[in-house]
Amino acid sequence: MRFQSILRFSLLCITVSTLFSCNEKEEFVTEQLNEYIPLQVGKYITYRIDSLVFTNFGRTIETRRYQVKEQVDAQITDNLGRPSFRIYRYLRDSLGTLPWQSAGTYFITPLSDQVEMIEDNLRFIKMHMPLKEGFSWKGNRYLPTGPYQPKYNFTIDNNIDDWDFYYDNFSPTFSYRGINYSNVWSIEEIDESFNVPITSAGSYAYRLRSVEKYSKTIGLVYREYELWEYQPNTGGPGGPYYAGFGIKKWMIDHN
Repeated sequence: MRFQSILRFSLLCITVSTLFSCNEKEEFVTEQLNEYIPLQVGKYITYRIDSLVFTNFGRTIETRRYQVKEQVDAQITDNLGRPSFRIYRYLRDSLGTLPWQSAGTYFITPLSDQVEMIEDNLRFIKMHMPLKEGFSWKGNRYLPTGPYQPKYNFTIDNNIDDWDFYYDNFSPTFSYRGINYSNVWSIEEIDESFNVPITSAGSYAYRLRSVEKYSKTIGLVYREYELWEYQPNTGGPGGPYYAGFGIKKWMIDHN
């Protein structure tokens, strides 16, 4: 009898444990995208920009420095009939001593599960739900093959629509060049290179690097974007050359 009582008690414990395990559901709560890309008319962010350019037919490497201000101008309807926001861009010198000069526009369209940006007729998915480390999406899936051609004479953007964007990590703090940012999501987009730094001038090289960081209640606070290739042009006129571009931008002011 004692053995049967122990057996019945053990079975009851297993049954109760199983019921509780089945009824327990892990509930994942995500923050909202508009907390990291806030869009209110009049909001602006000012950035410092280091721009990598190749001049002299791709044979000279230069870094040009300036400031850019991006300001939400108005709520509009995009070309797909969706509520969107028009962003004005302004440029001035890196020290901020000259007046702002108009430098074009782009558009941001917030949707229920993603935020899109359209610039120069190119459509990007900048952020996507849920905000969770490791979550990935095809951020360039709307881009055509070779979207930067023929302006840039390279082929490294042929598969740009297949890049996997993903949330790399969430950092309570992030610092860059003495500026501190808080509550930052880092989005890795691509990090590939070959023969970089170039150790063999007679060999082909390329660099693909894209990462963005968004701070809660502020927006984009850091971006690194490089697409370039090196052609040794062995035996060709003029020798080796570079084709492509790169930028590094970080927030220095906002309202």
